[in-house]
Amino acid sequence: MFTVHHLNNSRSQRVLWLLEELEFTYQIKFYQRDVKTMLAPPELKKVHPLGKSPILQDNDYTIAETGAIFSYLLAKYGNGPLAPSFDTKDGIALQHWLHYAEGSAMPPLLMKLVFDRMPLNTSFLMRPVVKQVCKKAMTAFVQPRLQEHIDYWEKSLSKTGWFAGNKFTAADMIMSFPLEAAASRAGADKSEIIMDFLSRIHARPAYQTALAKGGEYAYAKAQVTNS
Repeated sequence: MFTVHHLNNSRSQRVLWLLEELEFTYQIKFYQRDVKTMLAPPELKKVHPLGKSPILQDNDYTIAETGAIFSYLLAKYGNGPLAPSFDTKDGIALQHWLHYAEGSAMPPLLMKLVFDRMPLNTSFLMRPVVKQVCKKAMTAFVQPRLQEHIDYWEKSLSKTGWFAGNKFTAADMIMSFPLEAAASRAGADKSEIIMDFLSRIHARPAYQTALAKGGEYAYAKAQVTNS
């Protein structure tokens, strides 16, 4: 039995989705962010020293980091259309996106989040100065990097509508969070190509089931309807 240590409004939503696509039985242990700091609760450090979500437990194995969890599940259990063979062009593309999603796509999105929030956590007297510093950092560095990534996503998706080959794979799943976050706070919602991609993945039954099970997830445009 898999156990997913799941934090609300976090990257761990993708792990629930992958498990649903693979039709595996699993249980969820829920954690809530601190309402003031938005950080994960200290209880997660009892599961893994870094105290970050997602964390997957499978018998004696405790695996952290979304990319590592994806690689583990796909290598051990996920032989099939979600994971093209790594000795093919599509498989090599999948490997790229599994590493790129967290290693390259997320840092500028996190920097934008930090700079957006920094003035709010500053004293009233210092706020104008901090706001100007953050604005300059955003204009000179963060926003241009974000646009580079958005352009890269559009170019990649424009070929087939998917990230690795001409059909839906785990590459599209691992890339869902960066694109959702960018659509929410970095201007990617202006891209028809990106929004069409998000609309298509949000409509997948397994995505909707994972969304219903995982709870609060502000980045999803699709709404879960109760039957």
